[in-house]
Amino acid sequence: MSDILRRHRVAALLGAALIISPFVISFAQSASNAVPTTQTPVAGITAPNGSFAPIVAADKPAVVTVTTIMKAQPASTDDGMHLGNSPFDDYFRQFFGDQGMPAPQTPPQQAPRAEALGSGFIVAADGTIVTNNHVVDGASSIKVTLDDGTELPAKLVGRDAKNDLAVLKIKADKPLPTVKWGDSDRLMTGDQVLAIGNPFGIGTTVTAGIVSARGRDLHSGPFDDFIQIDAPINHGNSGGPLVDVNGNVVGINTAIYSPNGGSVGVGFAIPSDQAQKVVAKLMKDGSIQYGYLGVEIQPVTSDVASAIGLDHPGGALVSRVNDGSPAAKAGVETGDVITGFAGQDVKDPKDLSRAVADVAPGARERLDIWRKGKAMDISVDVGRNGDDVKTASVTDGSGAPSAGQGNRAPAIGLGLMDITLDVRQEMNLAANQHGALVASVNPDKPASASGIQPGDIIVAVNQAPVKTARQVTQAIAQAGKSGRKSVLLLVERDGGQIYVAVPFANG
Repeated sequence: MSDILRRHRVAALLGAALIISPFVISFAQSASNAVPTTQTPVAGITAPNGSFAPIVAADKPAVVTVTTIMKAQPASTDDGMHLGNSPFDDYFRQFFGDQGMPAPQTPPQQAPRAEALGSGFIVAADGTIVTNNHVVDGASSIKVTLDDGTELPAKLVGRDAKNDLAVLKIKADKPLPTVKWGDSDRLMTGDQVLAIGNPFGIGTTVTAGIVSARGRDLHSGPFDDFIQIDAPINHGNSGGPLVDVNGNVVGINTAIYSPNGGSVGVGFAIPSDQAQKVVAKLMKDGSIQYGYLGVEIQPVTSDVASAIGLDHPGGALVSRVNDGSPAAKAGVETGDVITGFAGQDVKDPKDLSRAVADVAPGARERLDIWRKGKAMDISVDVGRNGDDVKTASVTDGSGAPSAGQGNRAPAIGLGLMDITLDVRQEMNLAANQHGALVASVNPDKPASASGIQPGDIIVAVNQAPVKTARQVTQAIAQAGKSGRKSVLLLVERDGGQIYVAVPFANG
């Protein structure tokens, strides 16, 4: 059910009129009336021994241009909300750094073809090439252009969408120049790096900069751990190598943030230590299978930790266990905090997502769990994660929920209602739906600040199930009397569940 529809139904139940304020999505853009500012020139990058030329001379011959031919989608006959006509198309192209280059028009009866451009680098003299998955995704044919201008057809050995990596193979009549893998784990913020690739199709280009941040999460997959760089990279640089001052590959240039279509000094590269393992698996098997638990998880904030009796925030809070999943079969419960997996500490949901995805399906591993004030461990048989299945869905503990009549919980500012027959019909709820309907939220109280909204259904308080509004208010009151600084609510909204920690109001 949409958020607006749900709110209107709650308003009808209350006999009140709700005014829905529309929200506006703003995209960064240049303003014609912007006041120009004076920028202080910054010192240039200082190359080892005064020049990057030796590094470029050694590495540039191993950098290639990857050109793909693919069938474009036919023109839409519906409402036009497909990627080809979407205003988001340019945004995603800017962000992921590929360059669309439409081929000459073809007769109407033929499917139009499109040509896309990216970069890559040779890691073995037999013609093994590494690039990004998004450079070759959907390609009907792939061509590689070497640094000396030689054009060769390429075969797709394997690709992995979750890591955005692909391996190609070309046949040449001689051993090809290569670049060596480096150690990205040793990179530090401020280290000098070079990006090599073919931006805009103008030819192999080298740009210099520094590592400006580590561990960036772009929310594109379970393995996001990008190196952020300020070396200029543009459309067509995708798949090219990021090299250190020793000329070794420490990253694969993958994405840019660009409000204007060009480089603004914010680029992202996949770390080599992550990429090298994936490339080795793709070279051997052509694909990768990932582990799967079947849970929805969210961060353990300070308020959540306080509500469940943990002495510090950390781990992954389970907000839902999928029916029939490996986690369900192992006995994982909603409300558990997973603090370790396969002998590794789990500091946050990303840790768990990455650790599970990296385990081979069928492996039996140990889960360390905090449940209702006690530490315990259980064994789980890890399942197989297909491309359409999330390893462990990560939800935002503040986003969704992001943002009276009957019983009230005045300490946090909620007005609650029982789920009566009328409520069930108006809200289109299942016959077995229990809990308390949030009828009103005081905008000046903590529940509103924590993101609770009218129409939410509270199904548990401090990990104990509740069936009525009275049970909710009593449980909240009891949590306040116990001296806890916050209360943990399990909220159901639009078919999903998420825990929300609501601090008690002061005074």
